[in-house]
Amino acid sequence: MTDLDEYLRARRTEIESALDRYLPSPPACPPSVAGAMRYSVFAGGKRLRPVLTLAAAEAAARHAEQSVDAARRLAMPAACAVEMIHTYSLVHDDLPAMDDDSLRRGRPTSHVVHGEGLAILAGDALQAEAFGLLAREPDASEPAMIVRRLQVLGVVAGAAGAAGMVGGQALDLEASRPPPGRAGTSLDVAALEGMHARKTGALIRAAAAAGAIVAGADDDLVGSIDTYAAEAGLAFQIVDDILDVEGHSDALGKTPGKDEAAGKLTYSAFYGVARSRELAHACLARAEEALRRAGLGDSRLADIARWIVTRDR
Repeated sequence: MTDLDEYLRARRTEIESALDRYLPSPPACPPSVAGAMRYSVFAGGKRLRPVLTLAAAEAAARHAEQSVDAARRLAMPAACAVEMIHTYSLVHDDLPAMDDDSLRRGRPTSHVVHGEGLAILAGDALQAEAFGLLAREPDASEPAMIVRRLQVLGVVAGAAGAAGMVGGQALDLEASRPPPGRAGTSLDVAALEGMHARKTGALIRAAAAAGAIVAGADDDLVGSIDTYAAEAGLAFQIVDDILDVEGHSDALGKTPGKDEAAGKLTYSAFYGVARSRELAHACLARAEEALRRAGLGDSRLADIARWIVTRDR
């Protein structure tokens, strides 16, 4: 096991424990809703977005010569909120009206187990709980922390909404599953990159920025981390497209080959696998350069970017 493997395992364990604390349970909410929420949240997954939040907070704290552990504690609510939003998006993406998938994180999707209605409600609840958590945590009365909390709330809301993740999913639907009687929208490579910058990249960027903000990073450092995360997010999507071609369901935890079968324009479909790998490594180089210029070249953020590009699931 590598040093990064140990780091990721430790952070994931902390995130799982915090998610368990923050998610509502009966009698605060009906058992059916609590069960459906937890089914999807605790189905596994890479936890990339919350790990990025914690790693960005650590990087900002180390840059300012402050406590890394304290920064990570401050960032944990934002990390969990981002993961709740990501999980809600997966629950909804898998619905028959959207991507219509039956396998997610190695298990039957939420609507297969709980029915479409409860899956929709569980996703709605996860999104609402995420913003409630961002509004109240970290619990502090200092004006500076209240300002940071509001900044994080705004950044995550923008990434999750119509200009971000929801907008990206809408563009994907317009291209791949247009309404009856209408032709699908044609996507060129620029449009493909723009779609994924919203659908996938926006929340990855928000996750990293949120950690930096809550740890007290100045605007320049937050900007550098955002630049890094934009490149890392694009690399993540390119590698996802490659794995959709080359991967297997037991490793991926989801149905491989589905994008190709649906006729979706992907990086691997447009460029081919070999060129797509080159593009992912170019993203990595730009991400590493953004960190180096900010004095964060030896941070965990750099390690995570390299893992994104070399992963096999």
